[in-house]
Amino acid sequence: MREGTPRPGAAGCLACLWAGLFGLLHFYWAVGGDRGLSVSAGEELAAERPLWFVVSGLWGVGALCLAGALLGWALARCRLRGRAGLMARWLGWGVAAMLLVRGIGVEALLLADAGGLDASVSEGQRFWTLALWNPWFVLGGVAFGMAAFTAGRRSES
Repeated sequence: MREGTPRPGAAGCLACLWAGLFGLLHFYWAVGGDRGLSVSAGEELAAERPLWFVVSGLWGVGALCLAGALLGWALARCRLRGRAGLMARWLGWGVAAMLLVRGIGVEALLLADAGGLDASVSEGQRFWTLALWNPWFVLGGVAFGMAAFTAGRRSES
């Protein structure tokens, strides 16, 4: 490995860590934790916690994040070849695209005030979405994209 190049699998480890931390946060909210939930989901959802939101938005997203952590780990550690490797890389690219579209798209919508979003988004929620959540999604998208890319390069060598 040349000096200054990232260690093979480092991006997959970052993707795994990203997804694991995000999953833990959703599980914390699912079991009743409330710190940060109102500025993430909105004050009404955070206060009322309807069953559909707890099941799909908290437990469901937490479970998807755990699956994402496993994907990041597989991209980092496994020398997957053939169909399994191709599928893992394509999933990595798909997750990367979804996270980047989510992070950049919502950032652009909030900055442009498209569709009168200011009426439905509190100032606190707007601030934390612009300053924390959207960059967090972009970081995850970059991590999964780099993990898929480096896993593809490792499988070719």
